[in-house]
Order: sequence, then structure tokens, then C-alpha cells
Amino acid sequence: MVAFRHPVFDMKQKSRLISSLAALALAVALSSVGFGAQLGRPVPAAVDARTTDANITRLTTGLLEHSQLAHHPFDGQLAGNVLDRYLDALDGARSVFLQSDVDEFAGYRATLAQATRGAGDTSAAKAIFARYLERLSQQTAYDTAVLRTAKFDFTSHDSYSFDREHAPRPATPAEARALWWQHLRAEYLQEKLNDKPADQIVGTLTHRHEQALRTMTALSSDEILEVYLDTLAHVYDPHSDYLGHEQMESLSIAMNLSLFGIGASLESEDGACKVLALVPGGPAARSGLLKPGDRIVAVAQAGQQPVDIVNMPLTRAVQLIRGPKGSTVTLTIIPAGGAAAAATRTASLVRDEITLEDQQAKARIVDLPIGKGATQGATKAATRGATKPATVRLGVIDLPSFYADMGGGRRRSATADVARLLVKLQAEQVRGVVLDLRHNGGGSLEEAISLTGLFIRKGPVVQTRGSDGKVVVDEDTDPTVQYDGPLVLLTSRFSASASEILAGALQDYGRAIVVGDSSTFGKGTVQNIVPLAPYMDQVGLGHAYDPGALKITTSKFYRPSGASTQLRGVAADVVLPSASDFSEVSEASLKDPLPWDVVPAAPYEQLNRVQPYVASLRASSDRRRATEKPFADLVDDVARLKKSLVAKSLSLNEAQRRQEMAESKAREAAFASDERAIRATETTTYEITLKNASSPGLPSPLALASSAPAKDQDSDTKLRTTTDDIILNEGVQILADYVNALKPPVEKSARPRRTEAASLSGY
Repeated sequence: MVAFRHPVFDMKQKSRLISSLAALALAVALSSVGFGAQLGRPVPAAVDARTTDANITRLTTGLLEHSQLAHHPFDGQLAGNVLDRYLDALDGARSVFLQSDVDEFAGYRATLAQATRGAGDTSAAKAIFARYLERLSQQTAYDTAVLRTAKFDFTSHDSYSFDREHAPRPATPAEARALWWQHLRAEYLQEKLNDKPADQIVGTLTHRHEQALRTMTALSSDEILEVYLDTLAHVYDPHSDYLGHEQMESLSIAMNLSLFGIGASLESEDGACKVLALVPGGPAARSGLLKPGDRIVAVAQAGQQPVDIVNMPLTRAVQLIRGPKGSTVTLTIIPAGGAAAAATRTASLVRDEITLEDQQAKARIVDLPIGKGATQGATKAATRGATKPATVRLGVIDLPSFYADMGGGRRRSATADVARLLVKLQAEQVRGVVLDLRHNGGGSLEEAISLTGLFIRKGPVVQTRGSDGKVVVDEDTDPTVQYDGPLVLLTSRFSASASEILAGALQDYGRAIVVGDSSTFGKGTVQNIVPLAPYMDQVGLGHAYDPGALKITTSKFYRPSGASTQLRGVAADVVLPSASDFSEVSEASLKDPLPWDVVPAAPYEQLNRVQPYVASLRASSDRRRATEKPFADLVDDVARLKKSLVAKSLSLNEAQRRQEMAESKAREAAFASDERAIRATETTTYEITLKNASSPGLPSPLALASSAPAKDQDSDTKLRTTTDDIILNEGVQILADYVNALKPPVEKSARPRRTEAASLSGY
């Protein structure tokens, strides 16, 4: 499956807002752009594509002005931002357009707002795109000529400056050619480091650049309009999008989970195809070869040459990535934090269908030696030949998303499934529970609210402020509690949206200790998808093709305390070093995010089960991390990753680059050692699934190497996989410390919560 950004499943919010959206769209937005007098008119018999483009543009602008949360008029300032963002969408590296082109385009700034709002005029977008094709053709001609004749030398100590987000554009054709030359050298060196012969490198790069020109030249007028209107939507906020008819088709397929693909949510950012999130259980997530923040720069089908997709519209890129079940697609990837022409790698994935079972909650029961860290204690015990020490039994629940699905005539929900797992964990007498949300990108708002209610007696869970300024409080109204014992939430930068609602609420209540990255993603907004065709039909506006839809940000989320989850996310009580905490995948890294703010707090019960213990738990965790080698290696590698994010250039010295590759190999050996240390423990682990949760007793313990990383993973991927193990182990150890510190224990005999869990016997 390939999805576009985060699919919207917050149906409760959608039902609240749909009527107000319709009223705004018809009574306000349409009249504001001159359509009000046409209400009730029949649809014209025939409308050409040019008129359709204009109608879509006017309607899109009006909806954004009056339905988006900020209610910002499309004025000269926003129009100027659209112009700048459109140039970057076409030429993110600032190496194709000359400064003279940009100066010429500046003439559109004075009239762009009125032309867009009043007449739906997109002639500026078309003129700019035509100039882009002209310059791209010149670059391609230069690149192919140089590849045929030039001699590439990599013995000097120069570098390629890849971060040109704020760099000046070339003032002359000669300056542009100098940029193209350095970019070619960086590409050539990367291929050479893969030990390809010179003639193959020339053929590969020539094909890449010529294919890119052919792809962009072949774009239809409605595809160009889609890029432009998507840029227009993004100046309001990063989650408002214009979805062309092909994107809507793909989104529909994705929502139905029937698309065969890699299982990733993608977005276009400054011409790059960026991985926003991975679908739990999908090929990409299972492989460990892809992660949020990675950028896909080329796509190859089995037995074929890679196709460069840089600056390619997202719909075209997705068409290349999706394919028949069982077929193989090879992606060329720039790892998160890297740059164009930096050290790329390839990932071959077998397309598959993503099913609900792949995304369901699952659990583990861990028998942890008392008073010993997961790695350190076991090693010491083994060396002194001690008998197996006493253990504390703990539970871990992995929740990949807040899903809600009607399948096979039987409702499946994250809340019901987690409740069933909690019943099993308590039956096996666990002393505490870790709820792992590190890879949970969100899902159903209703599920987030009801699942939070499994751990509190009742009260507010989330507040929502709509575009009318009114704040609505959603509460858990069921006074029963499924689990009342010690609780740790594991979070990361990839925990977003609904995950942040649950984590924020339980943190406000003082019900759970939040452990992990310094903060979560920070997506505290709600979007609604508004198909444009029904509105156009109601006001008598014909369209020669499907006008697509607009995804509009209509409201913001707030915690019970009144603080928004937008931008800042949920801060951890105990911060652990990880390879994801410096990721560019966060709300704050996106352009034009909505600000953080507060609303009045809703009355809720302060349980105060966390703060009395946080300082001691941090101190204990610090002591363990100071003495265990896996954590020392992790800290070193996190520092290396952080440095790579700050770096703005790439060495073009072959010897230096090969030395860096050798160092990477050495790190792989260290990771392998860490993996053995992590697994060589006395910890006994049992896997609990929804299929065996109702069975008496426990299954056979997991084999020590059952979750070992794949052999073909690169060093950065192995770091992430090993980090997952280290962080999970430390989260369990923090829970053990928490359980030990609670005197008397906080566990109580909680009455079973009224869910479907008790009546479901298995899937």
C-alpha cells in the first residue's frame, strides 16, 4: 500500500464538522469568489479543460480561505509564499532556475492573489513550468555531453555542498553549469563507490537524467495544476493538500487496504518523494530497510533500469512503486538526514497486501531477573555460575495503530484487542505493563479515547477547537477500568496524532510514565477530505475531468490540561538516546506548521502516580546506561547521526569516502556484538497474540534470536533495529524499577471494562 500523508480516520470529528464545512463552502466560500448567484443552476453541457482548471482553482482558494482553521484570506503575502514554494517544488536544489528567471517571475507577486481568487487564473504556474522545462532541457544536454567526454577525478579534497535550501540561485548560465558539474561528480562518485565500471556509470547516469526530462515533459496540464494547487494548500499548513483525481483514487484504495505495494505513506517535499510513515505489518516495516524521513530518489522494476523520480509528481512516483502482489521493486534511497547525491543505498521489497492482522496489537510477557539490567545482570550471573535469580513478571503490548475496522461481520477495534491482551496479562499475574507506541502514527480518534479509558476511571481525554473557535471536550464516560497497575508508555518521534492524545492524557492524569525520545511527532491537527465535484455540481460549475478533493485542516487537539499537542508533541518523563530523536520527521521540521497554543483546562482527576518516582527512575536509568556497552555504542552512533544532520557538504575525495565505508563496516560488527549481548540474557519472553490470548497457560518461550535483524540490512538500519531492542529493554527495566518503588503496590482489583474483549474468542 502507498498512502498519501496520514489517512484521516477521525470519524467523530468529521461528523461534527461536515455540516459546518458544507455551509461555509456553499454560503460563504462560493459567494466570496463570485459563485453565489449560480446556486441551483444546471451543470453546463460541456466545459473545456481550461475552464475546469479555473473553476477548481477558484473553489480551492475559497475553501481554504473560509474553511481552514486559520481563516486567513488569500492575500498578497500568501500569494508570494505560493510563488516561492512552487519554485522550490520544481527546483528544490536551486540549480535549474537562474536568478534572472526568479526576478522575472517576481512580476506575478502584485497580481497573483487577485488573479487566483477572482478568475482562477493559473497562467503564472504554466509559464513558470514552461521555463523550468527549458532550463531542465539545457541541464540534461550539458549532463549527457559531459558524461560522454569528461574525465572524473576524485583525488582532490573538495566537497559538494548539498544543502541549498537557502542558497542563492545561479546568476549566470556559467554558475549553473558549475553547480551541475559538482552534482554530476557527486553522483558519479557514489556509483564508483559501488564498484561499477566507468562505462556502466556513464550509461546509468545518462539514462537517469534523460528519463527525468522525458517524465517532466510528459506531464499533463491537470498534473501541473495539481502541483500548483497542492503548493497553494501547503502555505496554509503542511497537512492541507489538494488531491487530484489520481491521488483520490490511490487514497481510496489505501483506505480499503486493498493496494499491493510496499506499505508506506509518502509525501512530496521540495521535489523529493519522502517517506512519512510505514504501515505496520507492511513489506517496508517488516524488512527494516525503510524508515520515516528516508527519501526515495529512484525506482526500478525487476530486471529493469532505475527510473529517477526526483521532482516527479507524487502520483507518477506512486504508479512506479505500486504493482502486482509478489513482484519486486527496488528503491534507491537517501537515508533520513542525508542529502541528494549523498551516500544512497538500495532496498528491494516484495510487494504484498497489507491485512488487518498485520496491524493488530500483540503482547509479550517478560520474566525479568530482579534487580538486574537486561544485559548487564545476565552477563554477571553467567560468569559467576550463579543459579537463575528470582524474576519479576512484566507485560509489553505493542500497538502499531488505533485501528477500527468492520471485517467479516465482526467489529475489530484497537480498544477491544488491547483489553483482551490486558485480561491475559493480568491472568498471568504481570506486575506492570509497557504500552509501546513508538511506531504508532495515529488512527481513529474514537479508539484513542476509548483505549485511554482502559486505564482511567473516567474523565476528559481530548479537547478539540474547531474553526468556529468553540472547544468540545471528549470524555471517557465508562467508570470501569481494565488495568489499574503500573504503566509505562514508550514513545518516539514517530508517535503521532492519536498516539499523542493518549500519551498526553495519561501524562496529565499522572497515570503513566512516558519513556523514549525527547518528544513525540507533534501533529495536533485534524483534517477532513472534501470532494470538489459535489460542490461544483451544486453551483452549476461544469468540469471536463474529475476535480479531485481538498484535504483541509479544520481543528486542533488539546490535552485535558489545555496544552496543545501541536508542534511540541508530548515530552518524555525519562528521555533515552535513540537514532530517531534527531529525525527530520516531526511537525516542527515541516514548513508553515500551525503554532502551539493552549485552551482552558478541563476538570480531571490528578492521580499523582508518576512525579514522586520520576527523579529516582531517571537516576537508575542513567546509572545503567553509564555501565552498559550497548548504550555506550548507541550514544556514539547517535552523536554520529546528529553530526550528519548538521553537515552541509559531502566529501568528493574517494579515499576519504572509502575510509568512511570501512568505518561503517566496523560499526556493523559492533552492532552484531551488541545484538548478542542484548539476547544473551536470562530474560524469558512469551509472545501473546490475539489468537492465543484466550488459551490457558503460556506458549513456549521465544527463541533468543527470534527478532534478529536481517543480514542484508545496512549499518544505519541495523543501528535502528538494535536501538529498538535496547530502548525496549530499558523501558522494561524502568517499569521494573517503578514496580519495585511502589509501596504499597498500586495494583487493584479492577472490574473488567465493558468492551467486546470478553466475548471475542479469537480471530
